[in-house]
Amino acid sequence: MPIKVQNNLPAKEILENENIFVMDENRAIHQSIRPLQICILNLMPIKEDTELQLLRALSNTPLQIDITFMKMNSHVSLNTSANHLNRFYNTFDELKENKYDGMIITGAPVEHLPFEEVDYWQELCEIMEWTKTHVFSTFHICWGAQAGLYYHFGMKKYLLPEKLFGLFEHRVMNRKIPLVRGFDDIFMAPHSRHTAVSNEEIHACKDLIVLAESDKAGVYLCMTKDGRQVFVMGHPEYDRVTLHNEYIRDKNKGLDIKIPENYYTNDDCTIRPSLQWRAHCNNLYTNWLNYYVYQETPYELNEIHGE
Repeated sequence: MPIKVQNNLPAKEILENENIFVMDENRAIHQSIRPLQICILNLMPIKEDTELQLLRALSNTPLQIDITFMKMNSHVSLNTSANHLNRFYNTFDELKENKYDGMIITGAPVEHLPFEEVDYWQELCEIMEWTKTHVFSTFHICWGAQAGLYYHFGMKKYLLPEKLFGLFEHRVMNRKIPLVRGFDDIFMAPHSRHTAVSNEEIHACKDLIVLAESDKAGVYLCMTKDGRQVFVMGHPEYDRVTLHNEYIRDKNKGLDIKIPENYYTNDDCTIRPSLQWRAHCNNLYTNWLNYYVYQETPYELNEIHGE
């Protein structure tokens, strides 16, 4: 699938070296088809890493996607250069008149804070409300999923006894739903979080369908019945070494961090970890784009309306 990005986005060269088809703005203007308009609200601290991970995950269908990156106006990012943000990102105020086929709201390293104490919470609430009328399907990841469940359904997060960190088995709960079409009965997915949302509350919500769950990690994937909101509690987009880098970072800081579960061979962090989740990650994003964005969204984006 050709992904259309800004001409000089650093991730573009990396993806091209991986033999992933990335189309720049100059080539895209000569195409006569309407690409899917996807907005990514990137709340992660090192934004270039998340850009690369998500663009790689979105690169596996024949659909053409036009990517727009959004940043928070009410938060100053300390881990990504202002030059990068100014060149490749727009604020909500600059984009709120637009409509999008799909939107991704990423995780964020703020789970130790109550939602209302996050400095950009009010702006995020405005964005999540805006998605109801300006985005056809919104895909929430990790903390973004917890924030979405709290805002839309009033579900509170709670602190886990210890960090949920590593690769965990999940089982498909409802194979008839297209979002998990092609999934194995049991699949692996990464998690890295200190908080969770009650499994019981999610199962009891009449507006949600649970699609995948783990004995250890809890509900992994759920969505509204109309597919307009998707919630993923883990990080399917993570690269091979993302958990490794997090582990080494925290270990070097002297933090009380356990080795990520089911990740290293013999729990030996000097051995390059095996990539055990990429196929299901690709499948998840492909199914979302195909069945909940491309197949359902109106050709004229102005026809997107509220729920």
